[in-house]
Amino acid sequence: MFLRLLFFVFFSVSSTLASITQKPIPIVVSVDWLQTHLKDKDLVIIDVRKKEAYKEGHIQGAVNMPVMKDFFTPKTLRLPKLTYLKELFSNAGIGTDTKIVVYDNGQFCWAARAVWVFKVLGHKNESLLRYGYGDYIKSHLPISQKSPQRSKADFILRVNNTMIATKLDVLIAIQNKGVLLDGRSKDMYMGKTSVAKRYGHIPTAQLFSGSNNYKITDTGNRLKSFQELENVYKSLPKNKHIIIYCQDGADAALDNLLMQKLGYKTAVYEGSWLEWANDKNLPIVNPSKKIKEF
Repeated sequence: MFLRLLFFVFFSVSSTLASITQKPIPIVVSVDWLQTHLKDKDLVIIDVRKKEAYKEGHIQGAVNMPVMKDFFTPKTLRLPKLTYLKELFSNAGIGTDTKIVVYDNGQFCWAARAVWVFKVLGHKNESLLRYGYGDYIKSHLPISQKSPQRSKADFILRVNNTMIATKLDVLIAIQNKGVLLDGRSKDMYMGKTSVAKRYGHIPTAQLFSGSNNYKITDTGNRLKSFQELENVYKSLPKNKHIIIYCQDGADAALDNLLMQKLGYKTAVYEGSWLEWANDKNLPIVNPSKKIKEF
């Protein structure tokens, strides 16, 4: 009886230590890394492209979760219901300790949105693939047209509110000279185009387009190295809280994830420009017309 108890204690302590010392997956993984870990039982690869593109070919073993269907609500483009996400991820075999690698078509913001959602829900072991789907991936990884069958897991929700900023947070940042970043394109920032009723940007916001995080190549777009990204964000303070928005929360998620890895304190304003610009009670700046609306 004593030996049985001793074995149980030893096994429990060993399991706990193994869990504590388990090396987390990097926030960005290379294609070589994925090639090495492709058959890991605790790894789930997620392809967030449209269903039609997925069916034409995808990384072998990847499950399809189209980003606009599974990581946004229709029209409002907010977080889907937690019950929906829990069931979706559980059915994909994603549990507490599952390693997750997400990729998209090479814009990276869609994969980043998915990774950001996992982090909001308390998961801590997910990553972006450095390359978008294209010739480089096709020549270095096995490609399939079959959907994998995965055993169901129990995805546990532990909501992390520090990843999200609200409309009120943004208003306070404007009044207190906080740091706001706009992850949209320059044309959107300058008020030449808009997905909302009003044009321009949030007052005091600086333009840091999500597209600045990657390079366009003939074999597939590639995220910049963190050394290159240090130069992209070098003008920003690391001792201040930074709120990032875009038009729908995707480019902002990309900026957010990479900046956090670089040591910045960031959060995503999930309502982003769609919420802000459609509320006539909120201030905007429209550089194309040289007006301010307060």
